[in-house]
Amino acid sequence: MIQFHPKRVELPLSKLNTEQLQAATAPLGHNLVIASAGTGKTSTIVGRIAYLLEEGLKPEEILLLTFTNKAAAEMKERVANVLPQAKNIEAGTFHSVSYKWLKKLNKNLVLKQPKDLRILFKSIYDKRDFSRLGIEEKPYSANYLFDLYSLYLNSNAPSFEEWLISRAPAQEEYAIIYEDIFDEYEMVKKEHNLVDFNSLLIEMINALKSGIQNPYKEILVDEYQDTNPLQNEFIESVKKNSLFCVGDYDQSIYAFNGADISIISTFDKRYENAKVYTLKKNYRSYGEILDIANKVIKNNPRIYPKTLEVTRGYCGEFPKVLIYNDTFEEYRDIASRILTSTTKRDEIAVLFRNNSSADAIEAMLREKGIECRRKGGVSFFDSREIKITLDILTFLINPKDIMAFIHIFEYAKGVGSAIAGEIFEALNILGDGNAIEGFLNPDTTKKIFTKKRTSYQLGLFDDFVTLGSVSKFKDLGFEEEFLSNPILRHPKLSTEGAEFLHYFYQFLKRVKRLKNPMSIFNELINSKMFQIIVMSLARERAKDKNGKIDEDRFEEAKDKIQNKVKVLGNLLRNYTELERFLNAMVLGASEMSEGKGVNLLTVHASKGLEFEEVYIVDMMEGRFPNIKLSKPAGGIEEERRLFYVAVTRAKDKLFFALANRDRIRNQEYEPSRFLTEAGYRIN
Repeated sequence: MIQFHPKRVELPLSKLNTEQLQAATAPLGHNLVIASAGTGKTSTIVGRIAYLLEEGLKPEEILLLTFTNKAAAEMKERVANVLPQAKNIEAGTFHSVSYKWLKKLNKNLVLKQPKDLRILFKSIYDKRDFSRLGIEEKPYSANYLFDLYSLYLNSNAPSFEEWLISRAPAQEEYAIIYEDIFDEYEMVKKEHNLVDFNSLLIEMINALKSGIQNPYKEILVDEYQDTNPLQNEFIESVKKNSLFCVGDYDQSIYAFNGADISIISTFDKRYENAKVYTLKKNYRSYGEILDIANKVIKNNPRIYPKTLEVTRGYCGEFPKVLIYNDTFEEYRDIASRILTSTTKRDEIAVLFRNNSSADAIEAMLREKGIECRRKGGVSFFDSREIKITLDILTFLINPKDIMAFIHIFEYAKGVGSAIAGEIFEALNILGDGNAIEGFLNPDTTKKIFTKKRTSYQLGLFDDFVTLGSVSKFKDLGFEEEFLSNPILRHPKLSTEGAEFLHYFYQFLKRVKRLKNPMSIFNELINSKMFQIIVMSLARERAKDKNGKIDEDRFEEAKDKIQNKVKVLGNLLRNYTELERFLNAMVLGASEMSEGKGVNLLTVHASKGLEFEEVYIVDMMEGRFPNIKLSKPAGGIEEERRLFYVAVTRAKDKLFFALANRDRIRNQEYEPSRFLTEAGYRIN
């Protein structure tokens, strides 16, 4: 066991204040650091890592868990500037750490984004015919059920049926069908080595419980207040002796996403001899701003005693409340204020409780020629043309990837996700476990499209009464080799769907002999199959309100799609292996830059950031706090924590804006109770 002892303090420890230093140099054990907004949370974690390394822990014995990979990289870099060995510590999100660990155990593992697996889930859901069951209550949609399943997994509840009944008793009759869908979904994922962000943690927890090698002597957890029960079980499973958690219960704002504030609030009760340290000195905001934050948040229960302390002093002016007749006037005036502000544009933020406020604000800023970036917009990697390009390349590397296949065949007319899943399974059988071989060298002696599982109780009915004939495809110019493939006998395969399959077959034949990633990429973007995809996306984006195609917009959309895909090609040039490129794209896709200019952010998206000048808009009852949204996600206390987070983003200037009415919604509003709690008197 390592014995800690006093020794000389060196960088980065020398930059810490007394509270931070005391926490960073705590003995191994169970340590919780309550780090209020702007109190140097990151500096304390960086100091802790440096201290552990100087005291003799090896980098490989330290695990840092964060909520973004970017935060992990920044912390590692700060320590490595002084202690180069820090670059070897394992650091990242719960999911990225689990993925790397599991990948070592199973190299065939494939990580899929939730948006992609949603399509797989829908293909399984669509096999059920709920309309034949005669149940009065409507079933949940596939999309809603997918989200509900994710919430259930993160809740770590033992029984789905009990969990569902506690939330929605009227859905009880469907519980057995929903569970069957989940079981088949998990079975398909396991069969094809697919994991999503939820199953990553479950797989990792199971692996740890089974006794795999665990080298870590201390686990550091950033943003501990945001952990959900599943993440907490992961921490418990990987922890051996020492745990160092940093968080702030007043910034716990993700209850809607499964975060459980009781995890941080019961830390000192769950761990024997636990030590709780508190960072109170705020280095970010002027005193007047902190006074507002302190006044409002004290109306919430004080789990561990703390109050923000001012270090920057007072500027002499309290944050202003701006009152308008209607929201249209509110947004326009904020844009005018920003236009004349001397603050740098990227140091200005407009914060809103929910996204419905953002469109009008963005329009007002653009109208005045003010550049802005909106957090949460469609990123490069979320655009459909990039996602489908990556899916096709992924399928080439891993022909067992059913998800990539289903996503590709979204673009084949008349082929829905359920049919695409059935065609994939048939190709997999024909190719002896390799769907590409099922295309190119099918074993025609094998039976496909056989009688399906049926169960009235589970909503499963057999549609394969008779197989289709290939005769209807004989005049389409298909190659004889392809025409003999049994997949063309799917009873619901349309002519357009068969043509798309043929183009895909031709593409696979051409790239089979290629090794260079750029050669494969160029073959892809020049294929007939890809041109169908481009045309489909362009037509969708060129439709007017009446559904007609605007030819000019169509050509413009086509050019934009092709240019965006070329950007992906430029990224690919840096890689000699297609698989390494695809792994980098999957893990890094969510942390791209989103433009420049004024920051438009939901309060949730603003967490962890700071700005010189901040506008918090729509400070009205029903908008902020949002009573409807707050009820299922922590109630008014959660809304108050959101307000606390919003206020403490501001360093120098803070404005509260509200309107008496919204002309679009034709609704009157009262000022937010939070303004009253802050000490403002508004007539």
